[in-house]
Amino acid sequence: MADKEEVKEDTTKEEQPEKKKSGNMLMIIIIVVLVLIIIGGGIIAFLMMGDDEQATTTAQPQNNAPQQQVKSVSRTSSGNNGAMGTSRKLSDIGTIYPLDTFTVNLKSDSGRRYLKVTIALELDGENLSLELDAHTAVLRDVIIRILTSKTLEEITSKKGKQKLSEQIKDTLNSMISDGTIKGIYFTEFVIQ
Repeated sequence: MADKEEVKEDTTKEEQPEKKKSGNMLMIIIIVVLVLIIIGGGIIAFLMMGDDEQATTTAQPQNNAPQQQVKSVSRTSSGNNGAMGTSRKLSDIGTIYPLDTFTVNLKSDSGRRYLKVTIALELDGENLSLELDAHTAVLRDVIIRILTSKTLEEITSKKGKQKLSEQIKDTLNSMISDGTIKGIYFTEFVIQ
């Protein structure tokens, strides 16, 4: 009987180190996984915060772009090109027709990007504002389709914004009959 007790004690002594080893290994795996999750969360948070700062720094100069362009245009001499490509004074600016704010998803493969933009149209024509009032829904739809077809890379540069402005202007001018749209002004341009 003593032999049986000794055998039981020997087997329990052998099982205890195995349990300790497997328990320690499990604890190490859990700690490693938690550390990886914390590091991954920190990296994601850093990247998201970095994008917000980049979007606001990109957007802030653009928020006042129409005023800055108009000011720089009014200071240029008649022989030089201004910020908008022509030399114009404030008195030469046509009627401004403000549109509501557009908030759209940008075309993206890597994740969701939003564009919040407020646009004002410079009109050349007496009855054009009446025509635009009558077809506001169509105008908004066309502009939304143009904005959602753009990627982040296409609209973050100055040249990209200029191309976007020209595309909107050309598309809207092809639709209207009582005048023309002379210019597009972004009064708010925020990418998130």
